[in-house]
Amino acid sequence: MARTKALNLEGAVVAVTGGARGIGLAITEAMLAAGAKVSIGDIDVALAEKEAQRLGIFAARLDVRSRESFTAFLDATETALGPIDVLVNNAGIMPMGAFTNEDPALAEAQIDINFRGVFYGTQLALPGMLTRHRGHIVNIASLAGRFAIPGAAVYTGTKFAVVGMTEAVAAENRGSGVNFTIIMPSKVTTELASGTDDAGRGIPAVSPQEVAQAVVNAVRHPRLMVAVPDYLQTAHALYGLVPSWLQERGRRILGDNRILTNLDHKAHAGYEQRIAKLAVKK
Repeated sequence: MARTKALNLEGAVVAVTGGARGIGLAITEAMLAAGAKVSIGDIDVALAEKEAQRLGIFAARLDVRSRESFTAFLDATETALGPIDVLVNNAGIMPMGAFTNEDPALAEAQIDINFRGVFYGTQLALPGMLTRHRGHIVNIASLAGRFAIPGAAVYTGTKFAVVGMTEAVAAENRGSGVNFTIIMPSKVTTELASGTDDAGRGIPAVSPQEVAQAVVNAVRHPRLMVAVPDYLQTAHALYGLVPSWLQERGRRILGDNRILTNLDHKAHAGYEQRIAKLAVKK
């Protein structure tokens, strides 16, 4: 079996989902700075094409909820740029509020975008990488994929699923020449986190650029699990050693339910309105 090794990003072909704004756009810019050729896919194709023109890269419409759309995006990327060396599954949404009040259609959209989209991307891009004995799949999860967040129950569930699936797929393909990374940021200062200044008090905040640099570093120096900020990697490991009753007491003291009690819905309204368009009634 091929020995797993880091990729040289100079000239590498990188595809980024949800690449038109936020973390995805920051990853795109960081990859370009590292010398990569980048393709972005986004459901907001007008914004994707605008950013692509600004950056001189390839862009295409991508609805990660559709296997056909994902296939078309990857095929178009390879036609334009060549075989994909790195796929960054970044697209995701995060509605907030009580589980019992969550719109079922929006909950399904989270499952489709946050998990099913990552599943599609990973399963579609992996065979070509395995054939070439090289490649890297980076799945953007969240620290919510390790620490459950009251007020974001479905989101938390999707991120736990991304973490578990990626760990399993990485184990299945040890020694294949293909690397896998799960990026787990804390609170990221994007539109998604709007209105959480008080609700997220005590949670380390990081910029999209810090997440993007963690992605670049993980491709250059492969690691399966990457927390952002990095010191939370140790916090997570120690948390698992703490008895559940003490975990519960600590979470209560820290006020882990502040999304339910302190979210600024007015400040978060713009984001909520945008992602509500993704909820298709069935």
